[in-house]
Amino acid sequence: MPIPALADRSAEVVFRGFESYRRRYRVLTRRARKRFETQDWAGMGKDATERLDLYRRTVAAVEYDLRNTLGEDIENHYLWANMHGAFAQRNSLRDDWELGETFFNSITRRIFDTVGVDEQIEFVASGIKTPPPGPVMRVFEGVGTVPQLFASILDAYAFDLPYRNAIAEAETLAARVKAHLRQQEAVGHVDRLELIESVFFRDRRAYLVGRIYCGAYTSPVAIALANEDGEIVVDAFLLTEDAVSILFSFTRSYFLVVADRPYDLVRFLKSLLPRKRVAELYIALGFNKHGKTELYRDLLRHLAQAERDNPDDRFVRAPGQRGMVMTVFTMPSYDYVFKLIKDRFDPPKTVTHQGVKDAYALVFRRERAGRLVDAQAFEHLEFDRSHFDSVLLDELLDEAGHIVSVDGDCVRIGLAYTERRVTPLDLYVRRALDVSYTSLTLGDAEMAVVDYGWCIKDLAKTGIFPGDLLLKNFGVTRHRRVVFYDYDELQLMGEVNFRKKPVPRTLEQEMASEPWYSVGEYDVFPEELIYGLGLVEPLRRTFLAEHADLFTHEFWQAAQAHLAEGELVQPLPYTAQHRLRRAPVPVEPVAAVSS
Repeated sequence: MPIPALADRSAEVVFRGFESYRRRYRVLTRRARKRFETQDWAGMGKDATERLDLYRRTVAAVEYDLRNTLGEDIENHYLWANMHGAFAQRNSLRDDWELGETFFNSITRRIFDTVGVDEQIEFVASGIKTPPPGPVMRVFEGVGTVPQLFASILDAYAFDLPYRNAIAEAETLAARVKAHLRQQEAVGHVDRLELIESVFFRDRRAYLVGRIYCGAYTSPVAIALANEDGEIVVDAFLLTEDAVSILFSFTRSYFLVVADRPYDLVRFLKSLLPRKRVAELYIALGFNKHGKTELYRDLLRHLAQAERDNPDDRFVRAPGQRGMVMTVFTMPSYDYVFKLIKDRFDPPKTVTHQGVKDAYALVFRRERAGRLVDAQAFEHLEFDRSHFDSVLLDELLDEAGHIVSVDGDCVRIGLAYTERRVTPLDLYVRRALDVSYTSLTLGDAEMAVVDYGWCIKDLAKTGIFPGDLLLKNFGVTRHRRVVFYDYDELQLMGEVNFRKKPVPRTLEQEMASEPWYSVGEYDVFPEELIYGLGLVEPLRRTFLAEHADLFTHEFWQAAQAHLAEGELVQPLPYTAQHRLRRAPVPVEPVAAVSS
């Protein structure tokens, strides 16, 4: 068969595979509404996990079909260059064209194990420069009172279940807006709300997301809905960029949201949350593969700009203590870190290389509870040597030589995990206690160590035992929330045997340098966890006042019992101050004006 005809036929195989993936993706995503209405939380979690696996399974199936179709021509570079063009022609007519480009790239990288990028057979930059815009939002004009405005919104986003008291909750929403505007010293009327047409589902909540306009004042908003005893209630109202940003945090699992035009949806979200990267928003919506594509493109743009504007801005070792399992580097001007698995692990670490990969895969598939940093795995990266500090490059070659190599001016990395950079908790605490460091205070350190305890407890409630509780394995986000990012000793709660430490009965037992009692591979004695914290006074005292129960076997065994009974707690992505009172309260009418 001539190359053009074979390329066209093969491009059709890839395109049909992509169409199949998107159809199944939509089916799983659209089911979220029914899961929410029927309180089928287990089913929603199953759908979310199946959706994560769907991409890998579809790519593998397409690769299999292509190998059967092409035979010995499977690695014919000229053929693939023709396929690239044939696929682009088909894909350009779709509303989700950018996802199609990433899907094609995934196939090529499976076939060729490409190091770096190959512009002839991959979509390095998007093939569509100015896609036509499409509607993703609904506009609600403030033509009456604000309670009437919110009542119309709740009516427009109706479910198969009734609202418990839509009128009262609309009044409460209006009162919250009035109080917020007063606090912001803004006008006391609402012109309109723009809300994304699709509802966002995650963790037993449904969210209406958009923007409010009040005169010259605008702000992102999110209305959180819950299903309580077969009735829909408004659980919370988020009225600031920070609050909505946390909803889309890199420490949260991906939303189930219908996005037929993901490009337009992401651009609208970007206008709401300008500090969020486009890549992070794609990932938050569940398009993690394309999110990785956008992140890589963003990194290339940043490196090009750094080379042009600040050649001294290079990759360096990340701040904080050296890792025993991972070596970590970053660029001072870039808020991501790159984590590489070391050749040899420092004692007493006994985990294997595969064990580390399995731990990161586990985090990717599980509910992250706002406490686990999302990590994306990149294979076969290639950078110009000039982007690396020479000392760092020597360290990488020495510590991770099995995946790092240098060929002339090229640095090649076989596998790297990327994470948003946060401040290591131990470094954050030291800075807060340093009187010469004026940006933080003792109060900041106390708040951080208390939240550190809540971080451990939140993870336990969602079935995760961090394993290593050292401060250096936790970090502080820009919202001053403590998160966990070192996964090499992470375990499922059900795998751990939490024991009370035996009391010595003889002087010989009491003075023994080694444990005189048997210790299994998965045994943990909570009483001993306190010795590794490294907290100084008064932070140690502050921590124990709030979280002394973490060092008792009763706490951990009780958490295991709750999990065994199916009581999986999902920490909410907002605080008590954002939540609405359930009982209706008298509120002062708030006038709305038409725009």
